[in-house]
Amino acid sequence: MIIIYTDGSSRGNPGPGGYGTVLKYKGHRKELSGGFRKTTNNRMELLAVIIGLEALKQSDIPVTIYSDSKYVVEAVEKGWLWGWLKKGFKGKKNEDLWKRFVPLYKKYKVSFKWVKGHAGIPENERCDQLAVESSEGPNLAIDKGYENQ
Repeated sequence: MIIIYTDGSSRGNPGPGGYGTVLKYKGHRKELSGGFRKTTNNRMELLAVIIGLEALKQSDIPVTIYSDSKYVVEAVEKGWLWGWLKKGFKGKKNEDLWKRFVPLYKKYKVSFKWVKGHAGIPENERCDQLAVESSEGPNLAIDKGYENQ
């Protein structure tokens, strides 16, 4: 099983933001992060999941994603995402990212586990650290999906 921990951060909402992702598989570990000059917390939470899934090389291994974002976890686990998709995301935010997520979700055997943020879970804490550090870095990228809406 592949384990992915994710977290997003935004200093201000909107404001500078970042994501952090930790992937673990058979003793291997990979950390991914990035920052944007203006974005939202929910966008970064969702992007952390997307980046983790995009980094995978095999689609036949089950994936468990640990996230402290109820926005992301409940949208998928409670089926809201599929209703939004059927209605063309009318009135919903982050359409660009959800449309990027859906094919990845369908490609991999994904399950979500919600974890409480800032509760001392080492990998979740590391993702938070990566996300915050990325949001404070120099030369932050443009979140085109947010800034062009």
